[in-house]
Amino acid sequence: MGSEGGEKEKNENSKNLDFWMIRPCEMYKNEYDDCTSIKSRLHQIFVHGNTVDCNHWHEDYSNCLKWKKSNDINAAETLVLSEKIKIRNRLKSFYANDVWETRRNPPENWNDPLPEYIAKRRAYSTLNDTLDDQSKEKNNSLCSIM
Repeated sequence: MGSEGGEKEKNENSKNLDFWMIRPCEMYKNEYDDCTSIKSRLHQIFVHGNTVDCNHWHEDYSNCLKWKKSNDINAAETLVLSEKIKIRNRLKSFYANDVWETRRNPPENWNDPLPEYIAKRRAYSTLNDTLDDQSKEKNNSLCSIM
């Protein structure tokens, strides 16, 4: 009866976990191999003045294997936390940028017709041919999912 409560608690915790953030395990291994390669080490010395610690990639790989092979929820939680830290670090400079003022609304003239000289140039462009081809087809979507 005690183990059922523990299982139930694990299931509740796993529902709140962002599993979508966990990448295939091979990606963590590839990141570690790339980080420790000679080429990367030379680049790290050039950019940072010394080599960087790559152990977090190895830990992520180990946690991914634990998660995939034995459904270890603690490994998954650690892996998701690591992914969130990587995202936060990657976006640090974006949020710290105080050079540009963020727009609240689009510019007033954002949907105005193009100037005449650009409209003339567009008539003979590859883009115009592509748009014409798209409009002839039933599916008018220019969206491409890869």
